[in-house]
Order: sequence, then structure tokens, then C-alpha cells
Amino acid sequence: MESTVKEIVVRADIETLVNLFYDKIRKDDLLAGIFDSVIKDWSQHLEKMYRFWETVLLGEKTYRGNPFLPHANFKIDKTHFDRWIELFEETVDENFYGEIALESKWRAEKMAEMFQLKMEYYLNHPNRLAI
Repeated sequence: MESTVKEIVVRADIETLVNLFYDKIRKDDLLAGIFDSVIKDWSQHLEKMYRFWETVLLGEKTYRGNPFLPHANFKIDKTHFDRWIELFEETVDENFYGEIALESKWRAEKMAEMFQLKMEYYLNHPNRLAI
């Protein structure tokens, strides 16, 4: 049986990663409801995520925007972030290897840390609204 685990090298790999990851999110008991309550058009969201990760991992400048702002007022905590990271890393490990795969996990962890810190800050400083 041939292995389907591969390196992340082109946009199609990013699309595979994003699609498989969000398939897990949409089935997850903890996260599915949160994402489904906010995302009204999944195809639009997935396209934005393809561009985001393509920019971050492949250096293609296809994403424009502030990734934190849409999340600024979510009522989520460390448990949600931990599960998000767990599913992301599981998806990467099941499907990809190599330097960019490792970088994707590192960047996802750092993004989750930063989002969590910023959310806590805005929760404790309501006069400094993020948006």
C-alpha cells in the first residue's frame, strides 16, 4: 500500500490540509457548534483559509487582512484552543511530513497562543475594543 503522507509544497497541499482539518472541526463535539454558528458560507471561509495558509507557509501573498479580528469577541477559552491545536496537529501528522509540515504546527500553536492572549486582554479591558 502506497503512503499518502507527503510534503506541503503547493496550494493543492494547503487545500488538502485545510479541508481535512475543517472536516474534523465540523464533526467535533466541542468546536463544531462554535464554527457553525459563525460561519454562514463554508466555501467562502475555506477559500480564505487556503489563502491564509498559502501566504503563511508557501510565501505566496494571496491573503490580505487581520486574522485576529473576526475572532476577537468569541467566548472561547483554553479548552477550545487546545482542542483546535490537537485537531490541527493530528491532521498534519496524518497527512504530511517535512519542514513545512513542522512549521505549520509551530505557526498554529503560536497563533492560538496569541489569539488567546489577545482575547483575554480585550475581555479584561473592554474599553480597548479590538474591532
